[in-house]
Amino acid sequence: MNLSQVHADIFVPSKTPVAEALARTTHLCLAAHQDDIEIMAYHGIAECFASDERWFTGVVVTDGSGSPRAGRYANFSDEQMKAERRLEQRKAAKLGKFSAMLQLAHPSSLVKSAKEPRVRADIGAILEATAPHTVYLHNPADKHDTHIAVFLRCIEALRAMPKAKRPRQVYGCEVWRNLDWLLDEDKQVLDASANPKLAAKLVAVFQSQIAGGKRYDLATAGRRLANATFHTSHFTDKADALTWAMDLTPLVQNEKLSIEKFTLNYIDRLRADVAARLKKFN
Repeated sequence: MNLSQVHADIFVPSKTPVAEALARTTHLCLAAHQDDIEIMAYHGIAECFASDERWFTGVVVTDGSGSPRAGRYANFSDEQMKAERRLEQRKAAKLGKFSAMLQLAHPSSLVKSAKEPRVRADIGAILEATAPHTVYLHNPADKHDTHIAVFLRCIEALRAMPKAKRPRQVYGCEVWRNLDWLLDEDKQVLDASANPKLAAKLVAVFQSQIAGGKRYDLATAGRRLANATFHTSHFTDKADALTWAMDLTPLVQNEKLSIEKFTLNYIDRLRADVAARLKKFN
C-alpha cells in the first residue's frame, strides 16, 4: 500500500501482514479526523469486535493539525498535536480490535481541493485493497467543512470503482450535526448498545480532545441515549444507544444522481412533514 503523504501511517494491531489485514475487511469507515470513527461508526466496530468473519478497518484522511487545544495541550505545536493524535488513533484501533488503521495525513486544505488527485487516489487504493461490503462515511448534511470535503472525495472514489465491486451498503453518519431531524422512514437505525464499556473507552482514548476542552466522551454517550429515548413517542425503548445515518447506497450506485439534490430531498421531506402536521391540527 503506497500512500501519497510521507507521514501516512498504517497500523495493524494483530501484526497480520498489511495486505491480508486489508483484504479481510468487511466494514470500512472513512473519516476526516482522529476520533470521528469512534463517534460515527461504533455500530461497525461493535459488529466486528468479537467476530472471526467480520473485520473493521478505519481510515482517517487528515493529519489532525487544526484541532482546538487547552489545558496540558494548550502549548502543543501543530507537529506535536499531529503526533499525539496519531498515537491516540493507534490506541483506539488496538482497543477496538480493528483489522487495520490507516492515517493518510493529508492537510485539510488539500482535501478541500476538488482538483487535487492524491486524496481520491489514496482512498481509491484502499477501497480496491479492502473491497468492503459495508462503508461508513460522513453525511452530506454535516456542518463541518472538512467532513464535507472528505465525504465528497470518498463518493468520487466509490463511484470510480467497477459497479460490481462497490459496497452493498453505504451509511452517512452523524458527527457535526446529528440526524434526529430525518423523518423516521428516512433514518438508518444503527444500534450502538453493545458493549457500552468498550464504546466509552474508545472515545476516552482521545484525551488530546477531551482534556483539551471538548467533552466528546459525554456528548457521544448523551447523543446515543437521546436517540434511543426520543426515537418513538408511543413505545418503550428497544435499545440503550442508537446512532442515525442516511442511506447513501443509491448515491454510490448511481453516479448520475446529483449529490446536492439527493441531500436536499431529505430536507424537503422534513419541511413537507412539518407543514402537513401544522395544517392537520390548525
